[in-house]
Amino acid sequence: MGQLTEAIRILNSTHSSEIPATPKLYASLLQTCNKVFSFIHGIQFHAHVVKSGLETDRNVGNSLLSLYFKLGPGMRETRRVFDGRFVKDAISWTSMMSGYVTGKEHVKALEVFVEMVSFGLDANEFTLSSAVKACSELGEVRLGRCFHGVVITHGFEWNHFISSTLAYLYGVNREPVDARRVFDEMPEPDVICWTAVLSAFSKNDLYEEALGLFYAMHRGKGLVPDGSTFGTVLTACGNLRRLKQGKEIHGKLITNGIGSNVVVESSLLDMYGKCGSVREARQVFNGMSKKNSVSWSALLGGYCQNGEHEKAIEIFREMEEKDLYCFGTVLKACAGLAAVRLGKEIHGQYVRRGCFGNVIVESALIDLYGKSGCIDSASRVYSKMSIRNMITWNAMLSALAQNGRGEEAVSFFNDMVKKGIKPDYISFIAILTACGHTGMVDEGRNYFVLMAKSYGIKPGTEHYSCMIDLLGRAGLFEEAENLLERAECRNDASLWGVLLGPCAANADASRVAERIAKRMMELEPKYHMSYVLLSNMYKAIGRHGDALNIRKLMVRRGVAKTVGQSWIDAH
Repeated sequence: MGQLTEAIRILNSTHSSEIPATPKLYASLLQTCNKVFSFIHGIQFHAHVVKSGLETDRNVGNSLLSLYFKLGPGMRETRRVFDGRFVKDAISWTSMMSGYVTGKEHVKALEVFVEMVSFGLDANEFTLSSAVKACSELGEVRLGRCFHGVVITHGFEWNHFISSTLAYLYGVNREPVDARRVFDEMPEPDVICWTAVLSAFSKNDLYEEALGLFYAMHRGKGLVPDGSTFGTVLTACGNLRRLKQGKEIHGKLITNGIGSNVVVESSLLDMYGKCGSVREARQVFNGMSKKNSVSWSALLGGYCQNGEHEKAIEIFREMEEKDLYCFGTVLKACAGLAAVRLGKEIHGQYVRRGCFGNVIVESALIDLYGKSGCIDSASRVYSKMSIRNMITWNAMLSALAQNGRGEEAVSFFNDMVKKGIKPDYISFIAILTACGHTGMVDEGRNYFVLMAKSYGIKPGTEHYSCMIDLLGRAGLFEEAENLLERAECRNDASLWGVLLGPCAANADASRVAERIAKRMMELEPKYHMSYVLLSNMYKAIGRHGDALNIRKLMVRRGVAKTVGQSWIDAH
């Protein structure tokens, strides 16, 4: 019944001598300590066990191991208890493996498995499941496949628990086909199995497949999804911007009576935020009976993703409990506003909390300082980072590019490649921007070719925009025009707009400017800048009649010039 205090009272009573010190008694007391989270009493019972000579009993030993694993100060103490045992069965070994996996010491978990096998013990489904989980977290798919073979040879492939773990292994390591194969071989998969495969698809960005599987589970098989299932499918809806389906699933949550689960509600917040429905996200948040740092972070992220940066900062100030994810999100909002003063305040809070080495927060700081023109501050943060990822590299590269440090950006990019970091889509936007801002035409051409040829990255609208800007600044208008004519995105009016500006400002390129302006008017008749720039160019070269005709055409088509706006940050 979990009444540990009452049990101890009886044990200490005057009739305690009548209570035999049996293994069953102490195993029960130790399990109760686990249940009520009382490690201090558990240590006292451990002393009684040693004095009574009962530590050699298998059940008592396993109960002790479970106590130290769940409530102990660390795996070192647990390992000491384990090594002191005279009899170690499969449960003991599995407890140790599970403890190491929970503590994220996955290599040690696999070492324990090797030790266990060397003693001639056979692995059970729980031992193998822990081993597969360790492989999942280490990214060791090949070793995981070996354990999959052991699962089959031991006849455990019908076990839902281990099959779900195998599906998770393949899913998190980007092998969704194998995850689906494991699932298809299950005779009667339960909700946990379905959720494991849903999660596998979702983690591999196969959101359409995840949604299809969810409907097959819910409508085809009639299974009732749990909170984890709903959380996964809401993630898929959010990433696909499927607001209508997200609302349908919200309705199912309410009818199934699990709408008040804090984890599910946080997933709902995230879904509404990604779908651009911040108002609905706020309604969900306001209706939550219990809010944690995850739900606050989800709301903060929703405002930030939808460009409501001032509101995101306001939410951050309201938060009582702030986790590191919140710091990263609010720094993105500061970067969106170029609010460097506020960003420095948040940087100060981060440092005062004794935090360091968080790659997400520190990458966001580099991005903020880079966008605010504080390149030296960005460099200082970067140089002190112990861990860097692709986001970090791109943030620093973009900071150099946006602040006119073209040669440094090229050197940084080349250093990145030498260190074995494979540039991605964002990296090439940054390096092409750097070339454009410093007039490095030949380097820009080389990087544009290198992107597709060596890295298999198909140039997107942003890359073409950078190249056209580079060529336009260098006065190579016809080369820029030919490049754009060959592009798949040639009907994007914004790209022609990038070229029109420098053309219209150059009297010698009036014919090219005229062609581009007319092309823009066809693609986007209501865009005022094509008319204004062409009219101004006609005036500059003395074609006043043509300039007047363009103005009349604007009036006839109802094209209005947008009013210019500016803002300042008041200190």
